[in-house]
Amino acid sequence: KLCEGILNILEKDTKTSCRVACLEALRILSRDKKVLVPVTTKRNMQILMKLAKLDTVEDPLERVSEFPVIVEALKCLCNIIFNSSVAQKLSLELNLAAMLCNLLQKCKDRQLVDDIKCFDLRLLFLLSLLHTDIRAQLRQELQGVQVLTQALESSLSVRWTEEYKAAEDRDRPPLSLQETDCAIEALKALFNVTLDSWNVHSKNESHQFRYMAAILRHCLLTTGPTEEKTEELH
Repeated sequence: KLCEGILNILEKDTKTSCRVACLEALRILSRDKKVLVPVTTKRNMQILMKLAKLDTVEDPLERVSEFPVIVEALKCLCNIIFNSSVAQKLSLELNLAAMLCNLLQKCKDRQLVDDIKCFDLRLLFLLSLLHTDIRAQLRQELQGVQVLTQALESSLSVRWTEEYKAAEDRDRPPLSLQETDCAIEALKALFNVTLDSWNVHSKNESHQFRYMAAILRHCLLTTGPTEEKTEELH
């Protein structure tokens, strides 16, 4: 009942601070699988997807004041997808992976969106881990390898000297914590999406994997903000 009450409030046009507080409470509650059973419905998933800006293709990320709501809604979806097999099935029906890829593209070349990007990538990782049909959808329909590789490239701030050779700057500062976390989530999702990619057929696929290999090499030469984070990145 508490979760339903929170979701009913979130469906209304309330203040940003109220939405963030409600989402924070829902995120904590959504760690309990028993609590999720009655609230994991198509309607409730759509409420959270709307708050995470996953319900529209055209709407750009312009209002910085909305960013905390987007991040908290994505965090809630991460917990719900992880803890509910019903939510995992609904994700395919609601085309969640395609909407996440679209949101990821909106984050491209924008400031102050690292948290949005990070939890978008984490949700893609969870979907590709827990649902084989979504993993196949990402690989075959949504150009997931390309989308995720570009997200990784952006997080690592790769500069190119040749087509498949990244610039080596041994004096560059370590990645920030946010950049490192985004890169780690992108790598985890890429692993899942490329898991069955041992047989590369087309010229475009060959290019994509050579491009990715160059970025992975660059990643191994990159350091994070701490020794532990660098180890996790590598």
